[in-house]
Amino acid sequence: MDDDPLYREEILDHYYGSAHRGRLESPQLCCDLDNPLCGDKVHIEMSLGDDGRVDQVRFEGSGCVISQAATSLLADRCEGATLDEVRAISPADVVKLLGVPLSPTRMKCGLLGWKAIQTAVEQGRS
Repeated sequence: MDDDPLYREEILDHYYGSAHRGRLESPQLCCDLDNPLCGDKVHIEMSLGDDGRVDQVRFEGSGCVISQAATSLLADRCEGATLDEVRAISPADVVKLLGVPLSPTRMKCGLLGWKAIQTAVEQGRS
């Protein structure tokens, strides 16, 4: 495991000690998603500031290191962003945040949090 880039120190820090784990008191945007193939789960909550920017992102979840660390890294990226900037984050941006290549199977894990955030933002439009 030590030589596997999927388990480099920054990724493990986000997996074990993410500052974004937890719940918000009054989230404006929420989404629950899971990956039935591997069992990864993510619950996303987001709050918006008076200026419409993402104020806070919190998540709870379970699953592999990649799904949870990618969600944490993405939460960092989203805080302070406008909703248009969040919508513009692509799957390639998530892979770039992780800094490691992902196999097709791992890609579904790595993008679970991204899909949850995109869904929460889109559901917030209605």
